[in-house]
Amino acid sequence: MANRPDTLAVDDRQLTARDNAAIFYATDGYKPDQKGINGRRVAGESFLNGFLKHAKVEEFVFLTKTTREIEEIKNFYETARPNGRLRVAGFLKPQEIAPVEVLYYPAANIAAESWRRANYGSDAWALCGLTHTTSTPAIMQGFFDMRMAPVMEWDAVICTSRAVQGSVLAQMDLIDAHIRQRFGTKPPARPMFPVIPLGIHTEKFRRNPQARAALRAQLGAADTDVVFSTIARLSPHEKFDPLPIFIAMQAAVAKLPAGVKMHVVMCGQFRHPYARKVFEEGAARLMPDVGFLLLDGAKPETPQQALSGGDVYLFMIDNIQEAFGLAPVEGMAAGLPVLASDWDGLKDTVSADAGLRVTSRLLGPEHMANESLRMQSGVDSFVQYSAAVSAMTELDMGDMTAKIVALASDPDLRHRLGQGALARAQNTYDWSAVIPQMQALWGEQAARKAAAKAKAHRIAGFALPVAPSPSLLFGGYPSQTARLGGDRFIAPDRSGQPDLAAMLALRNYTALSHIFTHPSRFAAVYAAVQSGHDTLKAIAQTTQLPAMMVERTLMWLLKYDFVRRAA
Repeated sequence: MANRPDTLAVDDRQLTARDNAAIFYATDGYKPDQKGINGRRVAGESFLNGFLKHAKVEEFVFLTKTTREIEEIKNFYETARPNGRLRVAGFLKPQEIAPVEVLYYPAANIAAESWRRANYGSDAWALCGLTHTTSTPAIMQGFFDMRMAPVMEWDAVICTSRAVQGSVLAQMDLIDAHIRQRFGTKPPARPMFPVIPLGIHTEKFRRNPQARAALRAQLGAADTDVVFSTIARLSPHEKFDPLPIFIAMQAAVAKLPAGVKMHVVMCGQFRHPYARKVFEEGAARLMPDVGFLLLDGAKPETPQQALSGGDVYLFMIDNIQEAFGLAPVEGMAAGLPVLASDWDGLKDTVSADAGLRVTSRLLGPEHMANESLRMQSGVDSFVQYSAAVSAMTELDMGDMTAKIVALASDPDLRHRLGQGALARAQNTYDWSAVIPQMQALWGEQAARKAAAKAKAHRIAGFALPVAPSPSLLFGGYPSQTARLGGDRFIAPDRSGQPDLAAMLALRNYTALSHIFTHPSRFAAVYAAVQSGHDTLKAIAQTTQLPAMMVERTLMWLLKYDFVRRAA
């Protein structure tokens, strides 16, 4: 790698070697099939496939912890980009991502990663995080922690929409005001907060005639009927309240041309029976003249049925848990016009040529301070908090009803918006369009890091404020601090006692899946002492082990009387 060129010619585009990032890989961020389906994991899996397929890089670099995760990375790689170059760095040796200069972390809270980097220097690599929801207590605390951590101006947290960026910057302003008031000093430079959307593989969402026929047969829907489809987590607390939708749908019935019948299909999963009851009983009571069908989102065929059989993609979000809204982009990729709330990331994704947005309103800050305090104090859970905010969020009923009528009544409008939605999905939200934006950001981060090198600093690993060495933190606990460099060691006679292997088996560190040094090092150091190497320096020379590793091993051998200090 020492002869690596500064520029790479890939598909007729000159790329610097800096336009790349090592990918922080953990199963929880990329494997919804193993860890459970949620927006974060679905988006992570989609990103990883998109990155491997579309990135213009000389090699793909990953940082991970376990052998199992290395195998998962290889499976992704072999499926999406079998002809590329792959390199995996171990979690405890993050510096091995070099010469790549950016580490991509699939979440917003990069504070912990900045502390882990501090031992190597804050300019050892740049960090790039990504927002999902920004409304949970953990994320809000994480943003505060980020301002206290060694996060630098060449680091970045990608905001997936302008609305998300606005929410993040609002909290940054509050944190920085606190820093000025509390410490009487200027806050440190902020990381970058660029807006780059999530992406999808648009070709995956093409409508299927057989799936369309199957769904409409299940509904009993005629060709002239209009089906509004939603794919989402079916939670009135954490995603959207369905009852206003049902009210508006029923109100629209009286305004439709003769012979037009509407159906609502909602595909997703319920976390608890209460939520199902809200949806089922609400639909039966509030929109008796509109067809209604719930599809089990856990079945692999149902999302395609909902997209293929639908005529309009319905996404009426009123919950702060939502941040971007990936699902309607999938509907757009299926060529469906979108009817959505004018809310969060939907303000960016659902443009006027792709769908219609319904006016939303939220009470001012003075009304909801109590909700924040209740959550912060632990009186309310996040679910209770988000449900309370949703209850005080209005989607304009008249506007929603009118736009339902407009879409249900006008096939030409649906066709025109559907074509616009498809084009927008392909040109703006396909990974082939999004990945180059991310690569450009990574290149900018590397350039900023180089330009601001004088501001970099290093914190010794034993002195991290958030995780100091136990020997530093608890140095007053023992009688003495062990200093082995001036000691001499002997191996006493252990006749009739368990040997080294037996003692390690008896202690059974492997039951914890972790041992502080490899068993082979115990044997090597012990053998060196037995053969007469009686000083730390001599043992290190004969074993070819670092002196610190020899010291760690000697302490254990002293603890279990395999080695003693010479008189």
